[in-house]
Amino acid sequence: MVAGVLLLATAVGIPLYELWIRVRVLMKKQNGNSGSMGPKLVEAAPEPMQWRLPAALALAGCLPMLIAASIVVVPSGMGGVRVSQIAGTLPGTLYPGVHWVAPLVQSVKMFDLRDHLFTAGITDEGGKDSKQKSALDVQSREGLNIALAVTVRYHLDPRRLDHVEEHLPQPVDKELVPPVVASAWRELTPGYTVQEIFSSKREEVRAKAAATITRKLGADGIVVDEVMLRNIQLPDEYAKGLEGLLLKEQENDQMGVATEIQQKQVKIAELQAEAEAVQKVKQSEGEAQSRVVEAKGEADAMQYTLPLKQKQIEQSKLEAEARKEATIQNAQAEAEAKVIDSKAELERRNLLADAEANRVRLMAAADGERMKSEAALLNQSPLLINKIIAERLSDKIQVMMVPSDGKFFFANDVFKAAAANPALEHEMEGDDAAAAPQAGAH
Repeated sequence: MVAGVLLLATAVGIPLYELWIRVRVLMKKQNGNSGSMGPKLVEAAPEPMQWRLPAALALAGCLPMLIAASIVVVPSGMGGVRVSQIAGTLPGTLYPGVHWVAPLVQSVKMFDLRDHLFTAGITDEGGKDSKQKSALDVQSREGLNIALAVTVRYHLDPRRLDHVEEHLPQPVDKELVPPVVASAWRELTPGYTVQEIFSSKREEVRAKAAATITRKLGADGIVVDEVMLRNIQLPDEYAKGLEGLLLKEQENDQMGVATEIQQKQVKIAELQAEAEAVQKVKQSEGEAQSRVVEAKGEADAMQYTLPLKQKQIEQSKLEAEARKEATIQNAQAEAEAKVIDSKAELERRNLLADAEANRVRLMAAADGERMKSEAALLNQSPLLINKIIAERLSDKIQVMMVPSDGKFFFANDVFKAAAANPALEHEMEGDDAAAAPQAGAH
């Protein structure tokens, strides 16, 4: 392109330069003739202008211009279609890169192959510069107007760009997509109530609308990637009533959930009771089986235990007989020992009796001799009786000693009688023990 421009500029500049020289020479001649008073100079014929060189340069400059016009660069993310001035739109797609076209006959129409967004009723978040798209107004089965916020993400089919260029209005983003999207939603929503569109069948409505939009735009070479139902704006009065209805439905749902929970709890209790019953049956069966096994084990053990028990019984009998013989022998030994002990005791008692008899005889002999000596002593000294009485009396009784010849002393007569009668003296000696208490009483 630069080479062609330079050659064309040179081809145009050469004639202009020669023309400027001719104009300058002519102006000088006119100025010279007007100022001189002498004869006029004879004018020479001007040289003809050179047209061959500029023409050749112009032809040479057209060649790089034609080459430049035949080179087309398709940017990344774009696609192109050849448009011929003779045959119209040519089939095939020019993808990003360098392509050759027929200069002056063909041109390339560029299309953006990246994703496009069609939005309705969406506020672009951007602060003060945000833009509000007009909402998509539709009607429900009840005839109420609903404002929908819809977003459609789509892109052009690269294989059908020739069809888009030849048959669809341009630009497609503004001329085709908005009416198709609006028509699909407006055809679909009258079959649903406001409540279904808003809550219960919202996803179903969106899916059907997406299928309709995809089918209609796909027939024209537009691939729909996603249809989003961003928001639903209900009429104010209906929104208030629907809010109360939704609250009641929520309460009903909560009651249903609570009822289901209670039913599940009852079912769980029943299952637990059944499980416990089965467990008890299993435990009973296990216990019965264990008892059977234990009985079998005991029966098997009895086969080995009975001989052992018999041996133990025989051993017990032998031990009893041995204990019996030992007891008899012990009894005989004890009897013999008791006989020996009784004989020894008898001999001991006999010896003790003999010793006691000897002691009594000796004591009697000693007492007799003592009494004889005392009687002889009393006969010699009668006053000893008073001394003996005084010694035997209690210390609590006052004793008064008087002479033997006192008139009022009660023992004077006794002493005199004792001295006169020896038999009475012996009787008094036997009664000394009784006389002492009587004297105390007196």
